[in-house]
Amino acid sequence: MRIAFEISAEPRNDQGKGASRRLRHSGKVPAILYGAHAEASRLSLEHHKVLALSADEKFYSSIISVNVGGSKQPAIVKDVQMHPARTAVMHIDLQRVMENEKIRLHLPIHFKGAAASPGVKTQGGVVSHHMADIQVVCLPKDLPEFVELDLSAMNLNDSLYVADIKVPAGVTVSALAHGANPPVVSIHAPRVAEPEAVVEEAAAAAPAEGAVAAGAAAPAAGAAGGADAKKDDAKKEAAPKKEGKK
Repeated sequence: MRIAFEISAEPRNDQGKGASRRLRHSGKVPAILYGAHAEASRLSLEHHKVLALSADEKFYSSIISVNVGGSKQPAIVKDVQMHPARTAVMHIDLQRVMENEKIRLHLPIHFKGAAASPGVKTQGGVVSHHMADIQVVCLPKDLPEFVELDLSAMNLNDSLYVADIKVPAGVTVSALAHGANPPVVSIHAPRVAEPEAVVEEAAAAAPAEGAVAAGAAAPAAGAAGGADAKKDDAKKEAAPKKEGKK
């Protein structure tokens, strides 16, 4: 069994949100270790060490040795809870590993050959990754750190699927075991940006300008009409005066 990391832990008896909060304030990370037909153990880990390990991709796909009071137990990382607003580990779940029992773990997919593929190099395509990792089942001794997918032969509009990923002997891909074969990566033509609707904006602005012109003409016409009405009233008033003189 290949051990990639080793981490020291201390047993803890307190539990609950308040106890976990106090533990974090003291620079520790609450953790739980379970599995291998044994009772779950509550542990505390050094936060700065866990934080450094959590930045390493291999930490999530390797077997680590958990040292509790001088007793070393092989385990895998099942879950790491991060703080939503800052770089801090809130909790970590660890599962014990036994040599003769299979484990289920997510492995990162490493993509290679994309730049040399005809779809990218000569056809101007863009690579889209639909998956970043896959779940596998295997014995601890057969666990690889990652799986690899070669894109160098892909053309424009080609796709590669889970079945195209080559895994070592003794490793089973969970999706394929359940009859699924989802796409992992594809090369497609780049999206063309939509041109700015200059003509539409001009057309939309034209009625507005016309409306303004019409609005400006309407008061002028109203003013002219008012002047004519005043002239007619003046004529009507002047007519009776002339008759009076006669």
